Amino acid sequence: MCGIVAYIGRRQALPILIEGLKRLEYRGYDSAGAGTLSGPGLQVVKCIGRVAALEEAIERKGGLEGSVGIAHTRWATHGGVTDFNAHPHRDDAKQGHGIAIIHNGIIENYAALKTWLLEKGHVFESETDTEVLAHLIGELYEGDLEKAVQSALREVTGAYAIAAMCAKEPDVLVVARKGSPLMVGVGNGEYVVASDASAIVSHTTQAFTLADYTVARLTRESFRTTTVDNLPITAEVRELEIDLQEIELGGYDHFMLKEIHEQPRALRTSLKG
Repeated sequence: MCGIVAYIGRRQALPILIEGLKRLEYRGYDSAGAGTLSGPGLQVVKCIGRVAALEEAIERKGGLEGSVGIAHTRWATHGGVTDFNAHPHRDDAKQGHGIAIIHNGIIENYAALKTWLLEKGHVFESETDTEVLAHLIGELYEGDLEKAVQSALREVTGAYAIAAMCAKEPDVLVVARKGSPLMVGVGNGEYVVASDASAIVSHTTQAFTLADYTVARLTRESFRTTTVDNLPITAEVRELEIDLQEIELGGYDHFMLKEIHEQPRALRTSLKG
């Protein structure tokens, strides 16, 4: 788990995703990845290392086009530090629907869910609980990503903040939260989703925070929020009363003091490679 950024709107998603990941780098991470939806369908690039390494990997792949996208930085929890274990994760390659998700949190019953999915013929590429959730959403998908996410989340125990997209619904982004922070920035014909306001405020100061057990379906024109049981609830859009510099200072009086206090963590991260 670590940092989440997602976007749906009229601009190219990738620059917004990369900028957001860089805003979240202070949280620490060991790998990073991004995915977008466009004419060619679902495209995903992920790698071990810093966001700069992800940018290089994306450039080698010829870029990521599309105005809907998700991105993530990861600290390993389930599974080691590998490209395969980095997010985004997709549903089953052979019987899937082009679904990709990013996830913060821990799915406590992932082993039982994975056993059930294996019995149904699913083939997994990683060791993560997140890929199990992606496959579960794919297994329950019947043409409506929002409903599939709701159904899947009713089956899981544990904490989650997720963003999901589907090649069969290229104009929809679905996000949900329980026990792990997630915020939706509301712009002009666009939404920026993140686990931290620092990835949002450079694009909009209007936002709402998802409550536990809330699912939000976002399109370029509108959004709706429901519970995981598909009961409508109201999300209150508020003005973010903090500027980007305050967020980046993280409670310190100035950047020099912040840098001094962050040096031990920076050293540990460097030693990990």
